[in-house]
Amino acid sequence: MIYQLRHLTTYLYEKPVGFARCVLRLTPATGHDQTVLESQIDIEPFPTQRRSHIGQFGEQVITAVLQTPHEELKILARSRVEVNRPVRSAVGGAPWEVVREEAFAVASLDLRSPAHFLYPTAMTAIHPSITAYAAASFMPGRPVIEAAFELAARIKAEFKYDTGATDVRTLALDAFNARRGVCQDFAQIMIGGLRGLGLPAAYVSGYLRTYPAPGRPRLEGADATHAWVNLWCGDEIGWLGFDPTNALIVADEHIVLAVGRDYSDVAPIGGIVLGSGEQTIKVGVDVVPMEPVQARGA
Repeated sequence: MIYQLRHLTTYLYEKPVGFARCVLRLTPATGHDQTVLESQIDIEPFPTQRRSHIGQFGEQVITAVLQTPHEELKILARSRVEVNRPVRSAVGGAPWEVVREEAFAVASLDLRSPAHFLYPTAMTAIHPSITAYAAASFMPGRPVIEAAFELAARIKAEFKYDTGATDVRTLALDAFNARRGVCQDFAQIMIGGLRGLGLPAAYVSGYLRTYPAPGRPRLEGADATHAWVNLWCGDEIGWLGFDPTNALIVADEHIVLAVGRDYSDVAPIGGIVLGSGEQTIKVGVDVVPMEPVQARGA
Protein backbone atom coordinates (compact mmCIF):
# COMPACT_ATOMS: atom_id res chain seq x y z
CA MET A 1 0.00 0.00 0.00
CA ILE A 2 1.25 3.48 -0.91
CA TYR A 3 0.24 6.43 1.28
CA GLN A 4 0.46 10.18 0.78
CA LEU A 5 1.18 11.79 4.17
CA ARG A 6 0.66 15.40 5.18
CA HIS A 7 1.38 16.58 8.73
CA LEU A 8 0.93 20.31 9.46
CA THR A 9 1.77 21.72 12.89
CA THR A 10 1.05 25.40 13.55
CA TYR A 11 2.24 27.30 16.63
CA LEU A 12 0.51 30.60 17.37
CA TYR A 13 2.24 32.84 19.91
CA GLU A 14 0.61 35.53 22.02
CA LYS A 15 3.76 37.69 21.71
CA PRO A 16 6.57 37.60 19.14
CA VAL A 17 9.18 34.89 19.61
CA GLY A 18 12.74 35.97 18.88
CA PHE A 19 14.46 32.58 19.02
CA ALA A 20 13.37 28.98 18.51
CA ARG A 21 15.26 25.73 18.14
CA CYS A 22 13.21 22.85 16.71
CA VAL A 23 14.12 19.18 16.67
CA LEU A 24 12.01 17.29 14.11
CA ARG A 25 11.54 13.55 13.65
CA LEU A 26 8.97 13.77 10.88
CA THR A 27 10.61 11.75 8.09
CA PRO A 28 9.13 8.24 7.92
CA ALA A 29 11.49 5.33 8.45
CA THR A 30 12.75 3.07 5.67
CA GLY A 31 13.10 -0.61 6.48
CA HIS A 32 12.38 -4.10 5.20
CA ASP A 33 8.60 -3.50 5.22
CA GLN A 34 8.40 0.25 4.56
CA THR A 35 10.02 2.45 1.91
CA VAL A 36 10.03 6.25 1.72
CA LEU A 37 9.48 7.25 -1.92
CA GLU A 38 9.45 11.04 -1.35
CA SER A 39 9.80 13.26 1.71
CA GLN A 40 9.96 17.00 2.31
CA ILE A 41 9.75 19.24 5.39
CA ASP A 42 9.00 22.97 5.04
CA ILE A 43 9.37 25.45 7.90
CA GLU A 44 7.93 29.00 8.05
CA PRO A 45 9.53 31.39 8.80
CA PHE A 46 12.62 30.16 6.96
CA PRO A 47 15.22 28.90 9.45
CA THR A 48 18.49 30.72 10.04
CA GLN A 49 20.16 27.32 10.37
CA ARG A 50 19.01 23.85 9.37
CA ARG A 51 20.88 20.56 9.54
CA SER A 52 20.04 16.87 9.33
CA HIS A 53 21.58 13.86 11.03
CA ILE A 54 20.78 10.23 11.83
CA GLY A 55 19.67 9.60 15.41
CA GLN A 56 20.77 6.87 17.76
CA PHE A 57 18.19 4.36 16.52
CA GLY A 58 18.41 5.20 12.82
CA GLU A 59 15.78 7.92 12.64
CA GLN A 60 16.32 11.05 10.54
CA VAL A 61 16.50 14.15 12.73
CA ILE A 62 16.28 17.73 11.48
CA THR A 63 17.40 20.56 13.75
CA ALA A 64 16.26 24.07 12.76
CA VAL A 65 17.14 27.39 14.40
CA LEU A 66 14.89 30.44 13.87
CA GLN A 67 16.15 33.88 14.87
CA THR A 68 13.61 35.98 12.97
CA PRO A 69 10.90 37.37 15.31
CA HIS A 70 7.63 35.60 14.56
CA GLU A 71 4.13 35.15 15.97
CA GLU A 72 3.38 32.01 13.96
CA LEU A 73 5.47 28.93 13.18
CA LYS A 74 4.39 26.37 10.60
CA ILE A 75 6.03 22.98 10.12
CA LEU A 76 4.71 21.02 7.16
CA ALA A 77 5.93 17.45 6.56
CA ARG A 78 4.89 15.72 3.33
CA SER A 79 5.84 12.19 2.32
CA ARG A 80 4.92 9.35 0.03
CA VAL A 81 5.50 5.96 1.62
CA GLU A 82 5.06 2.36 0.50
CA VAL A 83 4.14 -0.13 3.23
CA ASN A 84 4.36 -3.89 2.65
CA ARG A 85 3.48 -5.37 6.01
CA PRO A 86 1.13 -8.35 5.75
CA VAL A 87 -1.44 -9.13 8.42
CA ARG A 88 -0.07 -11.70 10.85
CA SER A 89 -2.05 -14.16 12.93
CA ALA A 90 -2.09 -13.55 16.68
CA VAL A 91 -0.78 -17.03 17.42
CA GLY A 92 2.56 -18.78 17.33
CA GLY A 93 6.12 -17.91 18.16
CA ALA A 94 8.50 -19.60 20.55
CA PRO A 95 7.61 -19.91 24.23
CA TRP A 96 8.17 -16.49 25.76
CA GLU A 97 10.77 -17.79 28.21
CA VAL A 98 12.86 -19.01 25.26
CA VAL A 99 12.63 -15.55 23.66
CA ARG A 100 13.76 -13.99 26.93
CA GLU A 101 16.84 -16.20 27.09
CA GLU A 102 17.65 -15.52 23.42
CA ALA A 103 17.42 -11.77 24.04
CA PHE A 104 19.86 -11.80 26.94
CA ALA A 105 22.27 -13.90 24.87
CA VAL A 106 22.39 -11.43 21.96
CA ALA A 107 25.87 -9.91 21.57
CA SER A 108 25.13 -7.46 18.73
CA LEU A 109 24.66 -3.74 19.42
CA ASP A 110 23.46 -2.73 15.95
CA LEU A 111 20.45 -0.44 15.56
CA ARG A 112 17.89 -3.26 15.68
CA SER A 113 19.52 -5.23 18.49
CA PRO A 114 17.10 -6.25 21.25
CA ALA A 115 19.83 -5.35 23.76
CA HIS A 116 18.86 -1.66 23.51
CA PHE A 117 15.28 -2.33 24.59
CA LEU A 118 15.58 -4.61 27.62
CA TYR A 119 16.06 -2.04 30.34
CA PRO A 120 13.89 0.60 32.03
CA THR A 121 13.86 4.31 31.18
CA ALA A 122 12.63 7.30 33.12
CA MET A 123 9.24 7.11 31.37
CA THR A 124 8.94 3.30 31.35
CA ALA A 125 10.22 2.24 34.75
CA ILE A 126 9.94 -1.42 35.67
CA HIS A 127 7.45 -1.61 38.53
CA PRO A 128 6.08 -4.72 40.28
CA SER A 129 2.45 -3.73 39.66
CA ILE A 130 2.91 -3.33 35.89
CA THR A 131 5.01 -6.51 35.66
CA ALA A 132 2.34 -8.47 37.55
CA TYR A 133 -0.35 -7.09 35.23
CA ALA A 134 1.58 -8.25 32.16
CA ALA A 135 2.46 -11.60 33.72
CA ALA A 136 -1.22 -12.59 33.79
CA SER A 137 -0.99 -13.05 29.99
CA PHE A 138 2.38 -14.81 30.04
CA MET A 139 1.65 -18.21 31.52
CA PRO A 140 4.56 -20.70 31.53
CA GLY A 141 5.35 -21.99 28.03
CA ARG A 142 2.86 -19.75 26.24
CA PRO A 143 3.82 -18.68 22.68
CA VAL A 144 5.16 -15.15 22.76
CA ILE A 145 2.91 -13.71 20.02
CA GLU A 146 -0.25 -15.14 21.57
CA ALA A 147 0.69 -13.81 25.02
CA ALA A 148 1.63 -10.33 23.77
CA PHE A 149 -1.55 -9.99 21.73
CA GLU A 150 -3.65 -10.89 24.76
CA LEU A 151 -1.81 -8.25 26.80
CA ALA A 152 -2.51 -5.63 24.13
CA ALA A 153 -6.18 -6.64 24.03
CA ARG A 154 -6.46 -6.44 27.83
CA ILE A 155 -5.02 -2.91 27.82
CA LYS A 156 -7.58 -1.82 25.23
CA ALA A 157 -10.44 -3.41 27.20
CA GLU A 158 -9.42 -2.34 30.70
CA PHE A 159 -8.05 1.18 30.20
CA LYS A 160 -10.10 4.21 29.17
CA TYR A 161 -9.00 6.31 26.19
CA ASP A 162 -9.06 9.83 27.63
CA THR A 163 -7.26 12.70 25.88
CA GLY A 164 -7.54 14.92 28.94
CA ALA A 165 -6.05 12.51 31.47
CA THR A 166 -2.36 12.70 30.52
CA ASP A 167 0.20 14.67 28.53
CA VAL A 168 3.50 13.87 26.79
CA ARG A 169 5.36 13.98 30.14
CA THR A 170 3.17 11.39 31.87
CA LEU A 171 5.04 8.35 33.17
CA ALA A 172 3.86 4.83 32.41
CA LEU A 173 3.26 4.10 36.12
CA ASP A 174 1.04 7.17 36.56
CA ALA A 175 -1.10 6.25 33.54
CA PHE A 176 -1.25 2.64 34.73
CA ASN A 177 -2.51 3.67 38.17
CA ALA A 178 -5.08 6.01 36.61
CA ARG A 179 -6.22 3.28 34.17
CA ARG A 180 -6.62 5.91 31.46
CA GLY A 181 -4.65 7.81 28.87
CA VAL A 182 -3.89 7.83 25.14
CA CYS A 183 -1.83 5.77 22.71
CA GLN A 184 1.49 7.02 24.14
CA ASP A 185 0.47 5.89 27.62
CA PHE A 186 -0.86 2.50 26.54
CA ALA A 187 2.31 1.79 24.55
CA GLN A 188 4.55 2.74 27.46
CA ILE A 189 2.50 0.66 29.91
CA MET A 190 2.82 -2.38 27.66
CA ILE A 191 6.55 -1.73 27.22
CA GLY A 192 7.06 -1.51 30.99
CA GLY A 193 5.24 -4.81 31.50
CA LEU A 194 7.16 -6.63 28.78
CA ARG A 195 10.55 -5.38 29.99
CA GLY A 196 9.60 -6.37 33.52
CA LEU A 197 9.30 -9.93 32.20
CA GLY A 198 12.71 -9.68 30.50
CA LEU A 199 11.39 -9.19 26.96
CA PRO A 200 12.80 -6.51 24.60
CA ALA A 201 10.15 -3.92 23.76
CA ALA A 202 10.50 -0.68 21.77
CA TYR A 203 8.32 2.44 21.46
CA VAL A 204 7.20 3.30 17.92
CA SER A 205 5.87 6.67 16.78
CA GLY A 206 4.07 7.01 13.49
CA TYR A 207 0.74 7.41 11.80
CA LEU A 208 -2.42 5.35 11.77
CA ARG A 209 -4.74 5.26 8.80
CA THR A 210 -8.28 5.89 10.01
CA TYR A 211 -11.61 5.36 8.29
CA PRO A 212 -14.72 7.60 8.33
CA ALA A 213 -17.97 6.17 9.58
CA PRO A 214 -20.11 4.50 6.89
CA GLY A 215 -21.78 7.10 4.75
CA ARG A 216 -19.65 9.95 6.12
CA PRO A 217 -17.05 11.86 4.09
CA ARG A 218 -13.41 11.75 5.01
CA LEU A 219 -12.45 14.95 6.88
CA GLU A 220 -9.25 16.74 5.90
CA GLY A 221 -6.73 16.72 8.75
CA ALA A 222 -8.70 14.14 10.74
CA ASP A 223 -6.04 11.43 10.82
CA ALA A 224 -3.56 11.33 13.68
CA THR A 225 -0.09 10.58 14.91
CA HIS A 226 -0.01 7.32 16.80
CA ALA A 227 2.16 5.15 19.03
CA TRP A 228 2.51 1.40 19.46
CA VAL A 229 4.94 -1.30 20.61
CA ASN A 230 7.54 -3.39 18.82
CA LEU A 231 8.29 -6.68 20.58
CA TRP A 232 11.32 -8.78 19.71
CA CYS A 233 9.89 -12.28 19.26
CA GLY A 234 13.13 -14.23 18.93
CA ASP A 235 15.81 -14.83 16.32
CA GLU A 236 13.46 -16.48 13.84
CA ILE A 237 10.65 -13.89 13.82
CA GLY A 238 12.47 -10.74 14.93
CA TRP A 239 10.47 -7.58 15.67
CA LEU A 240 6.66 -7.55 15.52
CA GLY A 241 4.35 -4.60 16.18
CA PHE A 242 1.45 -4.64 18.66
CA ASP A 243 -1.07 -1.79 18.97
CA PRO A 244 -2.60 -1.82 22.49
CA THR A 245 -4.83 1.18 21.74
CA ASN A 246 -6.69 -0.82 19.10
CA ALA A 247 -5.84 -4.45 20.04
CA LEU A 248 -4.14 -5.08 16.69
CA ILE A 249 -1.03 -6.68 15.36
CA VAL A 250 0.51 -3.92 13.27
CA ALA A 251 0.03 -4.20 9.51
CA ASP A 252 -0.46 -1.90 6.52
CA GLU A 253 -2.51 0.73 8.37
CA HIS A 254 0.50 1.76 10.48
CA ILE A 255 3.28 3.97 9.08
CA VAL A 256 6.48 4.18 11.14
CA LEU A 257 8.21 7.49 11.84
CA ALA A 258 10.78 6.45 14.45
CA VAL A 259 11.62 3.74 16.98
CA GLY A 260 13.12 4.33 20.43
CA ARG A 261 13.04 3.27 24.07
CA ASP A 262 10.16 5.59 25.00
CA TYR A 263 8.39 8.74 23.80
CA SER A 264 11.31 11.02 24.64
CA ASP A 265 13.53 9.23 22.09
CA VAL A 266 11.12 9.74 19.20
CA ALA A 267 8.99 12.84 19.87
CA PRO A 268 7.97 14.11 16.40
CA ILE A 269 8.59 17.75 17.38
CA GLY A 270 10.67 19.06 20.27
CA GLY A 271 12.92 21.96 21.09
CA ILE A 272 12.93 25.30 22.91
CA VAL A 273 11.31 28.70 22.40
CA LEU A 274 12.47 31.98 23.96
CA GLY A 275 9.56 34.32 24.43
CA SER A 276 6.76 35.38 26.75
CA GLY A 277 3.04 34.84 26.56
CA GLU A 278 0.86 31.84 25.79
CA GLN A 279 1.00 29.62 22.75
CA THR A 280 -1.62 27.64 20.85
CA ILE A 281 -0.84 24.51 18.85
CA LYS A 282 -2.89 23.22 15.93
CA VAL A 283 -2.15 19.86 14.30
CA GLY A 284 -3.65 18.37 11.16
CA VAL A 285 -2.67 14.97 9.78
CA ASP A 286 -3.76 13.33 6.52
CA VAL A 287 -2.94 9.71 5.69
CA VAL A 288 -4.33 9.16 2.22
CA PRO A 289 -4.05 5.77 0.47
CA MET A 290 -3.09 5.99 -3.18
CA GLU A 291 -4.53 2.55 -3.86
CA PRO A 292 -7.98 1.21 -2.89
CA VAL A 293 -7.95 -0.10 0.70
CA GLN A 294 -10.48 -1.94 2.83
CA ALA A 295 -10.52 -1.67 6.61
CA ARG A 296 -9.61 -4.87 8.44
CA GLY A 297 -12.72 -6.68 9.53
CA ALA A 298 -14.88 -4.89 6.95
